[in-house]
Amino acid sequence: MLSQWLKESNYTVVFTGAGMSTESGLPDFRSKNSGMWKQEDPSKIATTEALNENVERFFEFYRQRVIGVNECKPHKGYHTLAKWEKDGIIQSIITQNVDGFHKEAGSENVAELHGTMKQVHCHTCGKEYGNEMYADQKFHCECGGKLRPSVVLFGEMLPEEPFMKAAEESEKAELFIVLGSSLTVSPANQFPLIAKQNRAKLVIINMEPTEFDMYADLVINDRKIGEVLQESQPY
Repeated sequence: MLSQWLKESNYTVVFTGAGMSTESGLPDFRSKNSGMWKQEDPSKIATTEALNENVERFFEFYRQRVIGVNECKPHKGYHTLAKWEKDGIIQSIITQNVDGFHKEAGSENVAELHGTMKQVHCHTCGKEYGNEMYADQKFHCECGGKLRPSVVLFGEMLPEEPFMKAAEESEKAELFIVLGSSLTVSPANQFPLIAKQNRAKLVIINMEPTEFDMYADLVINDRKIGEVLQESQPY
């Protein structure tokens, strides 16, 4: 069914969440069972307050995250999506993830709603660097300012440009595919509804059921995303 819909759709948008990353071996940022939650509460460290008042813990927390991202690689599902984009099967990707795996796999039209761990920037002057700065324990800019990952911290607004792009893409979609998102985080979880309101077919592929399954035209649970995508080749 999904492969047929992919063939028929003139504009397909893919929306990815943490379940896409965990298949590459990356811990779920929000899962209380993951090592990150056991050691630290991210909602207390991944903040601008911690960057200003508890900077050593902030640096070490994100250094470990940078190392984790750099040690993992995009799984076959990412490469499938990149090929589909190149071949005109899908038109864009919206992601809640900050690992940068979509672009690493070759996807180009990607709205990174929460930024990327692949780079860091100066909190003072804005100069950008590769994330190897953190891996090498270099936490300060040439200007003396503190470097921070180029991600949205707790309490910060989502960057306007990718958010507006995501809204526009959702409105244009004829087929909207959710991959590995529980759809619990607002406002990002509104994009599937925007697509549905504009008469798109909605597909949700996630390990667990979501509250949005009732709106979906197709729901697939308990399956690896990479395998489902490979089985759904529209060629």
